[in-house]
Amino acid sequence: MFSFQLYIPRAAGSAQCAFWLPGADLYKYMFRTGGAPSGTCRFMQERKFFMVFYTKPLGREKLAEDVLKADRAHCRKYGPCGVGEQALYLSSFYLDRRYYVPFSCVERVFKRVAMSRGGFTGKGMFASLPYLVVVCRDGSEKQCLFKREEQVDELLSDIRKHYPDIRLQSLAVEERLRRRAEEEAARVRPKISEKAESQIRGLLKAREYLEERPALYEALSRSARAKRVNERSNPAYRWAALAIVLLGILASLYGLWAVVTRAGYGIYFTLFGLAAVFLFAGANVLPTGKNNRAYVDRRWREACEAMEHHLHGYSGFPLPARYAHPVVLTRMIRAIEDARAVTAEEAFEVIKEDLKRLNASVQVDQEEYDEIMAVKPMFLVEGYR
Repeated sequence: MFSFQLYIPRAAGSAQCAFWLPGADLYKYMFRTGGAPSGTCRFMQERKFFMVFYTKPLGREKLAEDVLKADRAHCRKYGPCGVGEQALYLSSFYLDRRYYVPFSCVERVFKRVAMSRGGFTGKGMFASLPYLVVVCRDGSEKQCLFKREEQVDELLSDIRKHYPDIRLQSLAVEERLRRRAEEEAARVRPKISEKAESQIRGLLKAREYLEERPALYEALSRSARAKRVNERSNPAYRWAALAIVLLGILASLYGLWAVVTRAGYGIYFTLFGLAAVFLFAGANVLPTGKNNRAYVDRRWREACEAMEHHLHGYSGFPLPARYAHPVVLTRMIRAIEDARAVTAEEAFEVIKEDLKRLNASVQVDQEEYDEIMAVKPMFLVEGYR
């Protein structure tokens, strides 16, 4: 991976020579000759410096260097992490894909969301903080912060598809799901009519059809969330952030000039200017080509059109294309099973009312939160029509 230029001391009657030697061959050379040749120590120190940026294993189990290099280069990247064929790549606080865990060491991978006061309203720069949590078989745990929650969902979907043996819930969630399943089994459901049962069968069939193309309804949900966040954000904040970034760049340039000319306090201007630039550039609030009203509106229209095209092959689909999501159909099935509705149209109206009642003052569990965040933005951007 690294090569070292070695300078062999000049012997009597010979000229000094220099050549490049790969790192692995360097250690063999040192072993055979009983020591390092002249000039080796400096390059070994440089190698130790660059090792800081190497991908390191989290546990004791390691991959061969050539296998690790190829696997990391071709891993599927999701935010600061990645999914390879041999290992899961995780970020440190500063560097993306800084660590790796072989899949043979992974016990479970799941999402953890830290909510702030603006979590359900969409207000604020840090409304929710999504984390990816990896639990190893030795009991150790590592969590990685993501900018966007959909990146965590995409990574988990990738693991669910390619590594079905890895658990995707925490122990607490698994226990809650087990208790909920027991309660559902023990609960006496109201008796429903034959018409209602027929409606449930139709909704189940429609849900199976949607799940054949998950990319379509995921794009629908993702574009609706982006549109909702953009609509709820004050445009003045974006331009204020851009102004601060420009001032930070100017302060950094002045600081560098002051350092070169020894004008005084140059290093402070440089540090504070760079801090402002990196803070607002990483907070996803600057007006960019993919963070503006026209772009998010176009993405939403394209997602709706793609779903409409897909639903042309299903006659009598029970939902408008803009709300076509398996979670909506699942909640409609629950409404009919609980005798709150008889037909799919009535169940759809029940779902609308349920979503309208959910706001920042309502406390829900993680499973309910995931369902709400997947579908409520679609209803909000369309005004529940």
